[in-house]
Amino acid sequence: MRIICALILSFLALGLVSTDSSQPPADLILKNGVVYTVNDKQPRAEAIAIRADRIVFVGSDADVKKYEGKNTRVVDLQGKTVVPGMTDAHYHLLGVGQREVTLNLEGTTSLEDFLARVRERVGQAKPGAWVTGRGWIETFWKPQAFPTRQDLDRIAPVNPLYLVRADGHGAVANSAALKIAGVTRETPNPFGGEILKDRATGEPTGMLIDAAKELVTRHIPAPTEADNENATVLGVERSIRLGWTQIQDAGGSYNDVARLKKLYTEGRIKLRIYKAVYGPGPDAERLLKEGMTVGAFNNRFTLRTIKIPFDGALGSRGAALLAPYSDAPNTSGFLTQKEDEVATMLESALRRGIQVETHAIGDRANRVILDLYEKAMNTVPPAERKIREPRWRVEHAQIVDPVDLPRFARLGIIPSMQPSHAIGDLFFAPSRLGLKRLEGAYAWQSFLKSGAIIAGGSDAPVERGEPMIEFYAAVARRSLKGESGEGWHPEQAVTREQALKMFTLWPAFAAFEEKMKGSIEVGKLADLTILSADIMKIPAPEILQTRCVMTVINGEIVYDASVSK
Repeated sequence: MRIICALILSFLALGLVSTDSSQPPADLILKNGVVYTVNDKQPRAEAIAIRADRIVFVGSDADVKKYEGKNTRVVDLQGKTVVPGMTDAHYHLLGVGQREVTLNLEGTTSLEDFLARVRERVGQAKPGAWVTGRGWIETFWKPQAFPTRQDLDRIAPVNPLYLVRADGHGAVANSAALKIAGVTRETPNPFGGEILKDRATGEPTGMLIDAAKELVTRHIPAPTEADNENATVLGVERSIRLGWTQIQDAGGSYNDVARLKKLYTEGRIKLRIYKAVYGPGPDAERLLKEGMTVGAFNNRFTLRTIKIPFDGALGSRGAALLAPYSDAPNTSGFLTQKEDEVATMLESALRRGIQVETHAIGDRANRVILDLYEKAMNTVPPAERKIREPRWRVEHAQIVDPVDLPRFARLGIIPSMQPSHAIGDLFFAPSRLGLKRLEGAYAWQSFLKSGAIIAGGSDAPVERGEPMIEFYAAVARRSLKGESGEGWHPEQAVTREQALKMFTLWPAFAAFEEKMKGSIEVGKLADLTILSADIMKIPAPEILQTRCVMTVINGEIVYDASVSK
């Protein structure tokens, strides 16, 4: 008995047990907060206790005291807002990192502004060296016209230029780059892409859409693996500062997988990453053969998904439409994959339990992929599937014929959507589509009313990739300046409760992780995003001024604004 008492006293002195014998101490306590749990049984709280990587208490400031021990770290949030760790359900991590280190053309307000930025970078480059960049978009330029190779030739007659539009589906190259690539008026369009040509002369304008970009990109010196590692780390650090605790990385290769595993092993990244590889093709075949990786590196890394790029983007008129573009009646976009190859892969994925997510923006692309999904599900009944509920996804689902909207819920397909696309695209979508087709565009509330859930994301670096911009866009459905207009359909905006689920619980469900993350509940992983203001109550414009002040992943404070300045 004396020995037992001595041991208890020793443990108490070391802080290994709580003075309340009913509860071992927590490692971390967050108190005096405004906590939105996304748990219907306990929607609000003041305090959270965390032990190791799990939440062990959610409740009041008074009751959390029983979890305090000698070595417990206690953080007074001083009224800050806590939500479940926010997830970006559609993100391109390497692209985000590369944007940090290459020519960033976001925010160019005119062709002249665009050219001035490029000219400055060309002036820093060696003669003949490639100059690349990304992020321009002509939406707010006057006129709203793509830049041309002639525009670029004036500022760079020698250096080859390759500058990617914000959506990633179009790029403009100068004459030097086109010459290196061997692109001339006789060059045919590749499958799944288009070389834009002057209607009068037949000469390339410099704009390359989707698969046509590869004609040039194959000639650009590839970044080194060290460059890619650096870009990945920069992308992770930026994500965590903004409050993302997980990103769902929509596409890539096994080279990316190997890089991420190396960085996790070396302890250089802590963000949760839910990874997809592109298919059909060798990477998809490898995933189908080797099977999925789930919860590696202490639940930080999962690979279980094939990403199919199925059409282009609306802005560059590559999105596949059922009828021609209203402002370009000679085209209705195009599919970027062969349907028979996709169909074969889908059946294999069902049998092997591999998730599929498909980029589909236009109403034709959405209809065709739903048809292919449905055919595969009818061909491979649940009894023959490794996972009975496959949780397949459609990434973007931007323009959907109203007839097809209910099919998502009926088939169990998850629309993975990016609210910021709507508040940017709706400046030009009426001209691309006409007002009638906008009834099924960015139709968040219609999806929810039909019984579907929406996994919310940003599509960064196509968009800026900031959680507060996405949350604002979802609830306000107005531009960042508060603008609206004909065809914006304000009734499609979501409630704040729905928006919070779009970036927490619903992405967790879309990743088969709703039992361990997505809400603040005892037993779930301790992922939290702490914000400077109460986004559930403040006026919508103030959401854009709200900042992440702390990010917690796996019970560890991985970002703290108060000590990171």
